[in-house]
Amino acid sequence: MSRLALFALVVCLLSVTAAVVSFANGSWLGVVWVLLTGLSSNMAWYYFRRDRLRARTAAGPQAR
Repeated sequence: MSRLALFALVVCLLSVTAAVVSFANGSWLGVVWVLLTGLSSNMAWYYFRRDRLRARTAAGPQAR
């Protein structure tokens, strides 16, 4: 897993935690954290798939 995918995954997990804490405290600021969760999870998925595709194409046709 690449460093960018790992960082995006960490941000995703932290923003989920922040959203839960915000909603538990009765703050509607948790909506912003939920939006950040969606953005960071998409970024993590993108970087993970991009690195996996690069590794597959670098290995050549015999790896498929």
